[in-house]
Amino acid sequence: MRRNVWLLAIIMIALLLGVNNTIYYFTTKEALEDSLQHELDSVAKQIEVSIELSRNGAEKYQEQIGRELRAASIATQFALSPNVEDVSNAQLVELAKKLDMVDITLLKRNSDNIVLYKSSNPKELGYKTNTWKPWYQAFNELFDQKEVSVDWGQKLTNFWTGPFEFSTTDTSSVHKWGYYYDGTTNYILDPYVSYDGRQREYDEVTGVSKLISETVKENNTLEEITVINPAMFPLGEKKTISNNGEVVTHMTQNPIVSGTYMFKHQDDQANVKLSYEKNEKVYEDAVINGKHVMKVFIPVDVHEKAASMLDDKGNPINRYVLSLVADYGNIQKSLDKQFVNIAIIIAIVTVLSLIAVYWAVTAYRKSKDELARRAQETYLDEMNSLFQAIRSQRHDFVNHVQTIQSFASLGRIEELKAYASEMTGEIRQMNDIINIGNPAIAAVVRSKILQAEPLMVDFQTDFSNMSKLELGMKSLDLTRLLGNLIDNAFDEVVKYAEDERMVRLEASQKDGHFEFIVSNTCHNAEELANKPIFQAGYSSKGDTHSGLGLHIVKSLVEQYKGTIRLAINEPNVISFIVKIPS
Repeated sequence: MRRNVWLLAIIMIALLLGVNNTIYYFTTKEALEDSLQHELDSVAKQIEVSIELSRNGAEKYQEQIGRELRAASIATQFALSPNVEDVSNAQLVELAKKLDMVDITLLKRNSDNIVLYKSSNPKELGYKTNTWKPWYQAFNELFDQKEVSVDWGQKLTNFWTGPFEFSTTDTSSVHKWGYYYDGTTNYILDPYVSYDGRQREYDEVTGVSKLISETVKENNTLEEITVINPAMFPLGEKKTISNNGEVVTHMTQNPIVSGTYMFKHQDDQANVKLSYEKNEKVYEDAVINGKHVMKVFIPVDVHEKAASMLDDKGNPINRYVLSLVADYGNIQKSLDKQFVNIAIIIAIVTVLSLIAVYWAVTAYRKSKDELARRAQETYLDEMNSLFQAIRSQRHDFVNHVQTIQSFASLGRIEELKAYASEMTGEIRQMNDIINIGNPAIAAVVRSKILQAEPLMVDFQTDFSNMSKLELGMKSLDLTRLLGNLIDNAFDEVVKYAEDERMVRLEASQKDGHFEFIVSNTCHNAEELANKPIFQAGYSSKGDTHSGLGLHIVKSLVEQYKGTIRLAINEPNVISFIVKIPS
Protein backbone atom coordinates (compact mmCIF):
# COMPACT_ATOMS: atom_id res chain seq x y z
CA MET A 1 0.00 0.00 0.00
CA ARG A 2 2.79 2.41 0.92
CA ARG A 3 4.58 1.63 -2.35
CA ASN A 4 1.42 2.47 -4.29
CA VAL A 5 1.12 5.76 -2.45
CA TRP A 6 4.72 6.63 -3.25
CA LEU A 7 4.25 5.64 -6.89
CA LEU A 8 1.09 7.75 -7.10
CA ALA A 9 2.90 10.71 -5.51
CA ILE A 10 5.77 10.44 -8.02
CA ILE A 11 3.33 10.21 -10.94
CA MET A 12 1.42 13.26 -9.67
CA ILE A 13 4.67 15.23 -9.28
CA ALA A 14 5.73 14.23 -12.80
CA LEU A 15 2.35 15.28 -14.20
CA LEU A 16 2.45 18.61 -12.38
CA LEU A 17 5.97 19.26 -13.64
CA GLY A 18 4.90 18.30 -17.15
CA VAL A 19 1.92 20.63 -17.04
CA ASN A 20 4.11 23.38 -15.59
CA ASN A 21 6.73 22.85 -18.30
CA THR A 22 4.07 22.88 -21.03
CA ILE A 23 2.54 26.09 -19.70
CA TYR A 24 5.98 27.64 -19.45
CA TYR A 25 6.77 26.53 -23.03
CA PHE A 26 3.68 28.10 -24.56
CA THR A 27 3.95 31.19 -22.37
CA THR A 28 7.54 31.63 -23.49
CA LYS A 29 6.52 31.02 -27.09
CA GLU A 30 3.83 33.69 -26.86
CA ALA A 31 6.28 36.09 -25.22
CA LEU A 32 8.89 35.46 -27.93
CA GLU A 33 6.28 35.90 -30.67
CA ASP A 34 5.21 39.18 -29.06
CA SER A 35 8.87 40.16 -28.86
CA LEU A 36 9.32 39.32 -32.56
CA GLN A 37 6.23 41.34 -33.43
CA HIS A 38 7.55 44.30 -31.44
CA GLU A 39 10.92 43.90 -33.13
CA LEU A 40 9.23 43.80 -36.54
CA ASP A 41 7.16 46.85 -35.63
CA SER A 42 10.28 48.70 -34.54
CA VAL A 43 12.25 47.70 -37.63
CA ALA A 44 9.25 48.45 -39.84
CA LYS A 45 8.92 51.92 -38.34
CA GLN A 46 12.58 52.64 -39.02
CA ILE A 47 12.28 51.24 -42.53
CA GLU A 48 9.06 53.17 -43.10
CA VAL A 49 10.75 56.43 -42.13
CA SER A 50 13.84 55.60 -44.19
CA ILE A 51 11.76 54.57 -47.21
CA GLU A 52 9.72 57.74 -47.01
CA LEU A 53 12.88 59.83 -46.77
CA SER A 54 14.45 57.93 -49.65
CA ARG A 55 11.27 58.03 -51.73
CA ASN A 56 10.77 61.73 -51.07
CA GLY A 57 14.42 62.28 -51.94
CA ALA A 58 13.90 60.44 -55.21
CA GLU A 59 10.81 62.54 -55.88
CA LYS A 60 12.79 65.70 -55.21
CA TYR A 61 15.55 64.46 -57.49
CA GLN A 62 12.96 63.86 -60.18
CA GLU A 63 11.71 67.39 -59.65
CA GLN A 64 15.24 68.64 -60.24
CA ILE A 65 15.36 66.62 -63.45
CA GLY A 66 12.02 68.19 -64.34
CA ARG A 67 13.53 71.66 -63.95
CA GLU A 68 16.39 70.60 -66.21
CA LEU A 69 13.87 69.43 -68.81
CA ARG A 70 12.07 72.78 -68.60
CA ALA A 71 15.37 74.63 -69.00
CA ALA A 72 16.24 72.42 -71.98
CA SER A 73 12.80 73.15 -73.46
CA ILE A 74 13.35 76.91 -73.20
CA ALA A 75 16.83 76.63 -74.71
CA THR A 76 15.43 74.53 -77.55
CA GLN A 77 12.65 77.04 -78.13
CA PHE A 78 15.20 79.89 -78.55
CA ALA A 79 17.17 77.83 -81.06
CA LEU A 80 14.19 76.83 -83.23
CA SER A 81 11.64 78.55 -85.41
CA PRO A 82 8.22 79.05 -83.74
CA ASN A 83 6.67 77.31 -86.72
CA VAL A 84 6.98 73.54 -86.60
CA GLU A 85 7.06 73.34 -90.37
CA ASP A 86 10.33 75.28 -90.39
CA VAL A 87 12.04 72.90 -87.93
CA SER A 88 14.05 69.94 -89.21
CA ASN A 89 14.71 66.66 -87.48
CA ALA A 90 18.45 67.26 -87.96
CA GLN A 91 18.19 70.41 -85.88
CA LEU A 92 16.58 68.41 -83.10
CA VAL A 93 19.36 65.80 -83.24
CA GLU A 94 22.02 68.50 -82.86
CA LEU A 95 20.18 70.23 -80.00
CA ALA A 96 19.63 66.93 -78.16
CA LYS A 97 23.36 66.29 -78.18
CA LYS A 98 24.22 69.81 -77.04
CA LEU A 99 21.65 69.81 -74.21
CA ASP A 100 22.53 66.23 -73.10
CA MET A 101 19.03 64.97 -73.82
CA VAL A 102 18.24 61.49 -75.11
CA ASP A 103 15.97 62.99 -77.76
CA ILE A 104 13.75 65.99 -78.44
CA THR A 105 10.29 65.67 -79.96
CA LEU A 106 7.82 68.33 -81.07
CA LEU A 107 4.06 67.72 -80.62
CA LYS A 108 1.65 69.28 -83.12
CA ARG A 109 -2.03 69.71 -82.58
CA ASN A 110 -4.38 68.67 -85.40
CA SER A 111 -8.10 69.02 -85.58
CA ASP A 112 -8.77 65.68 -83.91
CA ASN A 113 -5.50 64.67 -82.27
CA ILE A 114 -2.07 65.61 -81.04
CA VAL A 115 0.76 63.85 -82.83
CA LEU A 116 4.50 63.47 -82.52
CA TYR A 117 5.32 65.61 -85.56
CA LYS A 118 9.08 66.21 -85.49
CA SER A 119 11.77 64.34 -83.50
CA SER A 120 15.46 63.59 -83.24
CA ASN A 121 14.39 59.92 -83.00
CA PRO A 122 12.79 58.63 -86.21
CA LYS A 123 10.85 55.99 -84.23
CA GLU A 124 8.88 58.77 -82.53
CA LEU A 125 7.39 60.24 -85.67
CA GLY A 126 3.73 59.93 -86.47
CA TYR A 127 2.43 58.59 -83.14
CA LYS A 128 -1.00 59.82 -82.08
CA THR A 129 -1.47 60.54 -78.35
CA ASN A 130 -5.23 60.49 -77.80
CA THR A 131 -4.93 57.09 -76.06
CA TRP A 132 -2.25 58.24 -73.63
CA LYS A 133 -3.99 58.94 -70.37
CA PRO A 134 -3.58 61.32 -68.61
CA TRP A 135 -0.84 62.64 -70.90
CA TYR A 136 -3.32 63.57 -73.68
CA GLN A 137 -5.32 65.61 -71.16
CA ALA A 138 -2.15 67.42 -70.09
CA PHE A 139 -1.21 68.21 -73.72
CA ASN A 140 -4.62 69.76 -74.44
CA GLU A 141 -4.51 71.82 -71.23
CA LEU A 142 -1.05 73.14 -72.16
CA PHE A 143 -2.28 74.16 -75.59
CA ASP A 144 -5.47 75.71 -74.18
CA GLN A 145 -4.43 77.19 -70.83
CA LYS A 146 -0.62 76.89 -70.72
CA GLU A 147 -0.98 74.99 -67.44
CA VAL A 148 -1.98 71.49 -66.40
CA SER A 149 -4.64 70.48 -63.83
CA VAL A 150 -3.67 66.82 -63.58
CA ASP A 151 -3.22 66.21 -59.83
CA TRP A 152 0.05 64.35 -60.09
CA GLY A 153 3.35 64.86 -61.84
CA GLN A 154 5.37 68.07 -61.65
CA LYS A 155 3.78 71.36 -62.69
CA LEU A 156 5.86 74.46 -63.40
CA THR A 157 5.11 77.59 -65.38
CA ASN A 158 4.04 76.50 -68.90
CA PHE A 159 5.44 73.08 -68.11
CA TRP A 160 4.41 69.62 -66.95
CA THR A 161 6.27 66.31 -66.55
CA GLY A 162 5.24 62.87 -65.42
CA PRO A 163 7.33 60.17 -63.70
CA PHE A 164 9.90 57.88 -65.28
CA GLU A 165 7.99 55.37 -67.36
CA PHE A 166 8.17 53.01 -70.31
CA SER A 167 7.30 54.53 -73.65
CA THR A 168 4.82 53.17 -76.19
CA THR A 169 7.29 54.19 -78.89
CA ASP A 170 10.29 52.45 -77.27
CA THR A 171 9.54 49.61 -74.83
CA SER A 172 13.20 48.80 -74.26
CA SER A 173 14.02 51.67 -71.92
CA VAL A 174 12.55 54.00 -69.30
CA HIS A 175 12.39 57.77 -69.84
CA LYS A 176 11.15 60.97 -68.28
CA TRP A 177 9.53 63.48 -70.64
CA GLY A 178 9.05 67.20 -70.15
CA TYR A 179 6.39 69.19 -71.96
CA TYR A 180 6.70 72.95 -72.46
CA TYR A 181 4.35 75.40 -74.19
CA ASP A 182 4.13 79.17 -73.62
CA GLY A 183 2.03 80.13 -76.64
CA THR A 184 4.87 81.56 -78.75
CA THR A 185 5.14 78.41 -80.84
CA ASN A 186 2.60 76.17 -82.57
CA TYR A 187 4.03 73.05 -80.98
CA ILE A 188 4.83 71.56 -77.57
CA LEU A 189 8.49 70.99 -76.89
CA ASP A 190 9.22 67.52 -75.50
CA PRO A 191 12.85 66.88 -74.47
CA TYR A 192 13.42 63.69 -72.45
CA VAL A 193 16.12 61.87 -70.52
CA SER A 194 16.79 58.22 -69.76
CA TYR A 195 16.34 56.57 -66.37
CA ASP A 196 19.60 54.71 -66.90
CA GLY A 197 21.54 57.93 -67.25
CA ARG A 198 20.09 59.91 -64.34
CA GLN A 199 17.71 58.34 -61.86
CA ARG A 200 19.19 54.83 -61.75
CA GLU A 201 22.52 56.05 -60.38
CA TYR A 202 20.72 57.97 -57.64
CA ASP A 203 18.52 54.98 -56.77
CA GLU A 204 21.46 52.60 -56.66
CA VAL A 205 23.26 54.82 -54.14
CA THR A 206 20.46 56.16 -51.95
CA GLY A 207 17.21 54.78 -53.34
CA VAL A 208 14.57 52.62 -51.70
CA SER A 209 15.80 49.39 -53.31
CA LYS A 210 19.32 50.03 -52.00
CA LEU A 211 17.97 50.75 -48.53
CA ILE A 212 15.87 47.57 -48.49
CA SER A 213 18.77 45.44 -49.72
CA GLU A 214 21.15 46.77 -47.03
CA THR A 215 18.54 46.39 -44.28
CA VAL A 216 17.85 42.73 -45.13
CA LYS A 217 21.57 42.06 -45.37
CA GLU A 218 22.33 43.54 -41.93
CA ASN A 219 19.36 42.01 -40.09
CA ASN A 220 19.63 38.25 -39.43
CA THR A 221 15.93 37.97 -38.65
CA LEU A 222 14.56 39.62 -41.78
CA GLU A 223 14.18 37.51 -44.90
CA GLU A 224 12.44 39.97 -47.19
CA ILE A 225 11.06 43.53 -47.39
CA THR A 226 8.46 44.46 -49.99
CA VAL A 227 6.80 47.78 -50.84
CA ILE A 228 3.37 46.90 -52.25
CA ASN A 229 0.98 48.97 -54.34
CA PRO A 230 -2.32 47.79 -52.80
CA ALA A 231 -4.41 49.06 -55.72
CA MET A 232 -2.49 47.01 -58.26
CA PHE A 233 -1.52 44.00 -56.12
CA PRO A 234 -4.70 41.99 -56.82
CA LEU A 235 -4.62 42.90 -60.53
CA GLY A 236 -1.02 42.15 -61.38
CA GLU A 237 1.16 44.16 -63.75
CA LYS A 238 -0.52 46.86 -65.80
CA LYS A 239 0.05 46.11 -69.49
CA THR A 240 -0.98 47.93 -72.66
CA ILE A 241 -0.40 47.34 -76.36
CA SER A 242 1.66 49.96 -78.18
CA ASN A 243 0.83 51.31 -81.67
CA ASN A 244 3.29 48.87 -83.18
CA GLY A 245 1.78 45.91 -81.30
CA GLU A 246 4.33 45.62 -78.45
CA VAL A 247 3.28 44.83 -74.86
CA VAL A 248 4.13 47.74 -72.53
CA THR A 249 4.36 47.45 -68.72
CA HIS A 250 4.09 50.53 -66.54
CA MET A 251 6.55 51.19 -63.68
CA THR A 252 4.15 53.50 -61.91
CA GLN A 253 1.51 50.76 -61.75
CA ASN A 254 3.65 47.82 -60.72
CA PRO A 255 2.16 45.70 -57.87
CA ILE A 256 5.62 45.55 -56.28
CA VAL A 257 7.01 49.06 -56.00
CA SER A 258 10.34 48.14 -54.38
CA GLY A 259 12.07 45.17 -52.78
CA THR A 260 11.50 41.52 -53.62
CA TYR A 261 8.48 39.26 -53.45
CA MET A 262 9.79 35.71 -53.09
CA PHE A 263 7.80 34.63 -50.00
CA LYS A 264 4.37 34.36 -51.58
CA HIS A 265 1.38 33.09 -49.61
CA GLN A 266 -2.20 32.39 -50.57
CA ASP A 267 -3.53 34.90 -48.00
CA ASP A 268 -1.31 37.79 -49.14
CA GLN A 269 -3.98 39.52 -51.23
CA ALA A 270 -6.53 39.34 -48.40
CA ASN A 271 -3.96 40.59 -45.87
CA VAL A 272 -2.84 43.47 -48.09
CA LYS A 273 -6.46 44.49 -48.67
CA LEU A 274 -7.28 44.29 -44.96
CA SER A 275 -4.21 46.29 -43.96
CA TYR A 276 -4.89 48.92 -46.66
CA GLU A 277 -8.61 49.33 -46.00
CA LYS A 278 -8.54 49.06 -42.19
CA ASN A 279 -5.28 51.03 -41.89
CA GLU A 280 -3.92 48.52 -39.37
CA LYS A 281 -1.14 45.96 -39.09
CA VAL A 282 -1.85 42.39 -40.12
CA TYR A 283 0.28 39.41 -39.04
CA GLU A 284 0.59 36.04 -40.78
CA ASP A 285 2.31 32.99 -39.26
CA ALA A 286 2.96 30.49 -42.05
CA VAL A 287 5.36 28.05 -43.68
CA ILE A 288 6.54 29.48 -47.02
CA ASN A 289 9.16 27.98 -49.33
CA GLY A 290 9.74 25.29 -46.71
CA LYS A 291 10.59 27.86 -44.03
CA HIS A 292 8.58 28.89 -40.97
CA VAL A 293 8.18 32.67 -41.15
CA MET A 294 6.11 35.51 -39.76
CA LYS A 295 4.83 38.16 -42.17
CA VAL A 296 3.59 41.57 -41.19
CA PHE A 297 1.71 43.98 -43.43
CA ILE A 298 1.94 47.64 -42.40
CA PRO A 299 -0.03 50.46 -44.06
CA VAL A 300 1.97 53.64 -44.77
CA ASP A 301 0.20 56.89 -45.63
CA VAL A 302 1.54 59.03 -48.49
CA HIS A 303 1.15 62.65 -47.43
CA GLU A 304 2.15 64.09 -50.81
CA LYS A 305 0.76 62.44 -53.92
CA ALA A 306 3.51 60.46 -55.61
CA ALA A 307 3.56 60.17 -59.38
CA SER A 308 5.58 56.96 -59.05
CA MET A 309 2.70 54.97 -57.46
CA LEU A 310 -0.61 54.98 -59.35
CA ASP A 311 -3.76 52.88 -59.29
CA ASP A 312 -5.19 51.09 -62.34
CA LYS A 313 -6.88 54.33 -63.51
CA GLY A 314 -3.69 56.33 -63.36
CA ASN A 315 -4.47 58.18 -60.12
CA PRO A 316 -1.88 58.51 -57.30
CA ILE A 317 -2.52 56.23 -54.32
CA ASN A 318 -2.78 57.72 -50.83
CA ARG A 319 -1.36 54.69 -49.02
CA TYR A 320 0.94 51.80 -49.75
CA VAL A 321 1.61 48.59 -47.77
CA LEU A 322 5.01 47.65 -46.38
CA SER A 323 5.53 43.89 -45.97
CA LEU A 324 8.26 42.36 -43.79
CA VAL A 325 9.08 38.66 -43.61
CA ALA A 326 10.92 37.42 -40.48
CA ASP A 327 12.48 34.01 -39.92
CA TYR A 328 10.54 32.18 -37.21
CA GLY A 329 13.43 29.75 -36.86
CA ASN A 330 15.21 32.08 -34.43
CA ILE A 331 12.21 31.90 -32.13
CA GLN A 332 12.12 28.12 -32.42
CA LYS A 333 15.83 27.90 -31.61
CA SER A 334 15.33 30.10 -28.53
CA LEU A 335 12.34 27.99 -27.50
CA ASP A 336 14.24 24.74 -27.94
CA LYS A 337 17.21 26.08 -25.99
CA GLN A 338 15.05 27.39 -23.15
CA PHE A 339 12.98 24.20 -23.17
CA VAL A 340 16.11 22.07 -22.76
CA ASN A 341 17.45 24.37 -20.02
CA ILE A 342 14.21 24.40 -18.07
CA ALA A 343 13.85 20.61 -18.50
CA ILE A 344 17.32 20.12 -17.01
CA ILE A 345 16.53 22.49 -14.14
CA ILE A 346 13.19 20.81 -13.45
CA ALA A 347 14.81 17.37 -13.54
CA ILE A 348 17.47 18.42 -11.04
CA VAL A 349 14.93 20.14 -8.80
CA THR A 350 12.65 17.09 -9.04
CA VAL A 351 15.39 14.69 -7.98
CA LEU A 352 16.45 16.95 -5.12
CA SER A 353 12.81 17.42 -4.08
CA LEU A 354 12.18 13.68 -4.08
CA ILE A 355 15.32 13.13 -2.01
CA ALA A 356 14.23 15.86 0.42
CA VAL A 357 10.69 14.43 0.61
CA TYR A 358 12.11 10.96 1.22
CA TRP A 359 14.32 12.25 4.02
CA ALA A 360 11.44 14.26 5.52
CA VAL A 361 9.03 11.31 5.40
CA THR A 362 11.67 8.98 6.84
CA ALA A 363 12.41 11.43 9.67
CA TYR A 364 8.69 11.90 10.28
CA ARG A 365 8.14 8.17 10.44
CA LYS A 366 11.02 7.74 12.86
CA SER A 367 9.68 10.57 15.01
CA LYS A 368 6.19 9.14 14.86
CA ASP A 369 7.44 5.65 15.72
CA GLU A 370 9.44 7.12 18.60
CA LEU A 371 6.38 8.93 19.98
CA ALA A 372 4.29 5.78 19.62
CA ARG A 373 7.00 3.75 21.38
CA ARG A 374 7.17 6.21 24.27
CA ALA A 375 3.39 6.33 24.55
CA GLN A 376 3.29 2.53 24.53
CA GLU A 377 5.94 2.35 27.23
CA THR A 378 4.04 4.91 29.34
CA TYR A 379 0.83 2.97 28.84
CA LEU A 380 2.45 -0.32 29.84
CA ASP A 381 4.16 1.26 32.86
CA GLU A 382 0.89 2.71 34.06
CA MET A 383 -0.94 -0.57 33.53
CA ASN A 384 1.82 -2.44 35.41
CA SER A 385 1.59 0.16 38.19
CA LEU A 386 -2.17 -0.42 38.44
CA PHE A 387 -1.83 -4.19 38.55
CA GLN A 388 1.02 -3.90 41.07
CA ALA A 389 -1.20 -1.78 43.30
CA ILE A 390 -3.94 -4.40 43.10
CA ARG A 391 -1.50 -7.21 43.88
CA SER A 392 -0.11 -5.18 46.80
CA GLN A 393 -3.56 -4.74 48.28
CA ARG A 394 -4.23 -8.48 48.00
CA HIS A 395 -0.81 -9.26 49.47
CA ASP A 396 -1.38 -6.90 52.39
CA PHE A 397 -4.91 -8.16 53.01
CA VAL A 398 -3.76 -10.75 55.67
CA ASN A 399 -1.74 -8.11 57.47
CA HIS A 400 -4.75 -5.77 57.47
CA VAL A 401 -6.96 -8.55 58.97
CA GLN A 402 -4.41 -9.38 61.65
CA THR A 403 -4.07 -5.70 62.57
CA ILE A 404 -7.87 -5.31 62.86
CA GLN A 405 -8.02 -8.46 65.07
CA SER A 406 -5.29 -7.07 67.34
CA PHE A 407 -7.08 -3.72 67.76
CA ALA A 408 -10.34 -5.58 68.54
CA SER A 409 -8.67 -7.95 71.07
CA LEU A 410 -7.06 -5.08 72.89
CA GLY A 411 -10.32 -3.14 72.96
CA ARG A 412 -8.76 -0.18 71.15
CA ILE A 413 -11.92 0.78 69.34
CA GLU A 414 -10.93 4.30 68.24
CA GLU A 415 -7.69 3.15 66.70
CA LEU A 416 -9.62 0.34 65.00
CA LYS A 417 -12.11 2.81 63.53
CA ALA A 418 -9.37 5.10 62.22
CA TYR A 419 -7.42 2.22 60.70
CA ALA A 420 -10.52 0.73 59.08
CA SER A 421 -11.53 4.14 57.69
CA GLU A 422 -8.09 4.69 56.14
CA MET A 423 -8.02 1.23 54.66
CA THR A 424 -11.57 1.57 53.30
CA GLY A 425 -10.75 4.91 51.55
CA GLU A 426 -7.77 3.37 49.79
CA ILE A 427 -9.84 0.37 48.72
CA ARG A 428 -12.70 2.61 47.53
CA GLN A 429 -10.30 4.71 45.51
CA MET A 430 -8.83 1.59 43.94
CA ASN A 431 -12.31 0.19 43.24
CA ASP A 432 -13.30 3.45 41.58
CA ILE A 433 -10.27 3.17 39.33
CA ILE A 434 -10.95 -0.48 38.57
CA ASN A 435 -14.59 0.31 37.72
CA ILE A 436 -13.50 2.63 34.93
CA GLY A 437 -14.47 0.81 31.74
CA ASN A 438 -11.27 1.71 29.89
CA PRO A 439 -7.97 0.22 31.13
CA ALA A 440 -5.99 3.05 29.57
CA ILE A 441 -7.86 5.68 31.60
CA ALA A 442 -7.57 3.60 34.74
CA ALA A 443 -3.82 3.25 34.21
CA VAL A 444 -3.34 6.98 33.59
CA VAL A 445 -5.35 7.94 36.68
CA ARG A 446 -3.46 5.49 38.89
CA SER A 447 -0.12 6.76 37.50
CA LYS A 448 -1.04 10.38 38.14
CA ILE A 449 -2.20 9.60 41.70
CA LEU A 450 1.23 8.18 42.45
CA GLN A 451 2.87 11.17 40.67
CA ALA A 452 0.83 13.65 42.76
CA GLU A 453 1.93 12.32 46.16
CA PRO A 454 5.59 13.45 46.10
CA LEU A 455 4.54 16.79 44.53
CA MET A 456 2.11 17.41 47.43
CA VAL A 457 -0.67 17.93 44.87
CA ASP A 458 -4.27 17.38 45.91
CA PHE A 459 -5.32 15.24 42.95
CA GLN A 460 -9.08 14.68 43.05
CA THR A 461 -11.02 12.35 40.77
CA ASP A 462 -14.73 12.01 40.15
CA PHE A 463 -16.02 9.31 37.76
CA SER A 464 -19.66 8.61 36.96
CA ASN A 465 -21.26 6.08 34.62
CA MET A 466 -17.87 4.74 33.59
CA SER A 467 -18.40 1.04 34.12
CA LYS A 468 -19.39 0.35 30.51
CA LEU A 469 -17.29 2.91 28.73
CA GLU A 470 -17.49 2.70 24.92
CA LEU A 471 -15.00 5.01 23.30
CA GLY A 472 -13.93 4.84 19.67
CA MET A 473 -10.48 6.20 20.48
CA LYS A 474 -7.15 4.41 20.42
CA SER A 475 -5.75 3.69 23.89
CA LEU A 476 -2.42 5.30 22.99
CA ASP A 477 -4.13 8.50 21.84
CA LEU A 478 -6.34 8.55 24.94
CA THR A 479 -3.25 8.13 27.14
CA ARG A 480 -1.48 11.01 25.37
CA LEU A 481 -4.54 13.27 25.60
CA LEU A 482 -5.25 12.74 29.32
CA GLY A 483 -1.56 12.60 30.26
CA ASN A 484 -0.77 15.93 28.59
CA LEU A 485 -3.73 17.71 30.21
CA ILE A 486 -2.97 16.39 33.72
CA ASP A 487 0.77 17.01 33.37
CA ASN A 488 0.02 20.54 32.22
CA ALA A 489 -2.14 21.03 35.34
CA PHE A 490 0.59 19.63 37.64
CA ASP A 491 3.16 21.97 36.07
CA GLU A 492 0.92 24.93 36.81
CA VAL A 493 -0.06 24.13 40.46
CA VAL A 494 3.46 23.30 41.71
CA LYS A 495 4.20 27.06 41.37
CA TYR A 496 1.85 27.76 44.30
CA ALA A 497 1.79 26.97 48.05
CA GLU A 498 0.94 23.40 49.08
CA ASP A 499 -2.54 24.30 50.28
CA GLU A 500 -3.34 25.70 46.77
CA ARG A 501 -2.06 22.76 44.74
CA MET A 502 -5.39 21.40 43.54
CA VAL A 503 -5.98 19.37 40.38
CA ARG A 504 -9.37 17.79 39.70
CA LEU A 505 -10.33 15.22 37.07
CA GLU A 506 -14.03 14.72 36.36
CA ALA A 507 -15.09 12.12 33.81
CA SER A 508 -18.48 10.83 32.71
CA GLN A 509 -20.17 9.12 29.82
CA LYS A 510 -23.29 10.81 28.51
CA ASP A 511 -25.56 10.26 25.55
CA GLY A 512 -23.40 10.00 22.48
CA HIS A 513 -20.14 11.32 23.93
CA PHE A 514 -17.51 10.98 26.62
CA GLU A 515 -16.76 14.12 28.62
CA PHE A 516 -13.93 14.81 31.02
CA ILE A 517 -12.89 18.02 32.70
CA VAL A 518 -9.42 18.77 34.02
CA SER A 519 -9.37 21.71 36.43
CA ASN A 520 -6.50 23.23 38.37
CA THR A 521 -5.52 26.26 40.39
CA CYS A 522 -4.44 29.16 38.19
CA HIS A 523 -4.01 32.74 39.42
CA ASN A 524 -3.80 34.19 35.86
CA ALA A 525 -6.66 32.18 34.38
CA GLU A 526 -8.37 35.16 32.74
CA GLU A 527 -5.10 36.29 31.15
CA LEU A 528 -4.47 32.83 29.68
CA ALA A 529 -7.98 32.77 28.26
CA ASN A 530 -6.91 35.51 25.80
CA LYS A 531 -3.67 33.80 24.76
CA PRO A 532 -3.12 31.35 21.84
CA ILE A 533 -2.51 28.51 24.28
CA PHE A 534 -3.41 25.80 21.71
CA GLN A 535 -0.90 27.11 19.15
CA ALA A 536 2.22 25.02 18.55
CA GLY A 537 5.25 26.49 20.31
CA TYR A 538 3.29 28.71 22.73
CA SER A 539 4.15 28.19 26.40
CA SER A 540 3.55 30.19 29.56
CA LYS A 541 6.20 28.16 31.43
CA GLY A 542 9.35 29.66 29.98
CA ASP A 543 11.93 28.61 27.40
CA THR A 544 12.48 25.15 28.94
CA HIS A 545 9.11 23.93 27.65
CA SER A 546 8.34 23.11 24.01
CA GLY A 547 4.80 24.48 24.04
CA LEU A 548 3.44 21.34 22.32
CA GLY A 549 1.32 19.78 25.10
CA LEU A 550 -1.97 21.62 24.52
CA HIS A 551 -1.37 21.68 20.76
CA ILE A 552 -1.13 17.87 20.75
CA VAL A 553 -4.30 17.65 22.85
CA LYS A 554 -6.21 19.89 20.44
CA SER A 555 -4.94 17.93 17.40
CA LEU A 556 -6.04 14.62 18.97
CA VAL A 557 -9.47 16.01 19.85
CA GLU A 558 -10.01 17.30 16.31
CA GLN A 559 -8.76 14.00 14.89
CA TYR A 560 -11.65 12.23 16.65
CA LYS A 561 -14.22 14.93 15.73
CA GLY A 562 -14.37 16.13 19.33
CA THR A 563 -14.25 19.57 20.93
CA ILE A 564 -12.13 21.24 23.60
CA ARG A 565 -12.72 24.54 25.28
CA LEU A 566 -11.32 26.56 28.15
CA ALA A 567 -13.64 27.62 30.96
CA ILE A 568 -13.31 29.75 34.11
CA ASN A 569 -16.18 28.78 36.37
CA GLU A 570 -14.43 29.41 39.73
CA PRO A 571 -12.09 32.18 40.87
CA ASN A 572 -8.43 31.31 40.22
CA VAL A 573 -9.39 27.99 38.68
CA ILE A 574 -9.03 27.12 35.02
CA SER A 575 -10.82 24.15 33.42
CA PHE A 576 -10.35 22.32 30.12
CA ILE A 577 -13.56 20.61 28.96
CA VAL A 578 -13.16 17.85 26.38
CA LYS A 579 -15.95 16.02 24.59
CA ILE A 580 -15.24 12.97 22.41
CA PRO A 581 -18.02 11.27 20.39
CA SER A 582 -18.52 7.67 21.56
